[in-house]
Amino acid sequence: MSFTVFLGNLPTWVTKDDILAWLRAESLVADDVKVIRNPETQESKGFAFIDAPNQEEMESIIRRFDRAPLEDRILRANPAQPPRPKGSRPPMGQAPAANSADRPKRGGKKHKKGRQPAPQSAFAEELAKAL
Repeated sequence: MSFTVFLGNLPTWVTKDDILAWLRAESLVADDVKVIRNPETQESKGFAFIDAPNQEEMESIIRRFDRAPLEDRILRANPAQPPRPKGSRPPMGQAPAANSADRPKRGGKKHKKGRQPAPQSAFAEELAKAL
């Protein structure tokens, strides 16, 4: 069984050593930390995976870091999901379609000129504000 924590919304400057230092400062234990980087630029993608030795330690790491402030960000920590096979990622905000006949058609509903559709989620609202 895997005890991996997803730690997201990290600034791009955060390194494995930074995360290990934070864990030590809180008396938390990790078997390994992987900061995910862009393979071309080596810049952090803003998230990491922390391998905890057991369920209790995983839960402690999540409790400590989920919604913790860092700079102008709020970190997210939760149990990591198993990786998806390549090419199987559904479009953002949609559940995977059972087959191609069930997939929504591209082009969708047209909106009146100058009028934007209402955001569908809190994330979409924040993104709309930023744009």
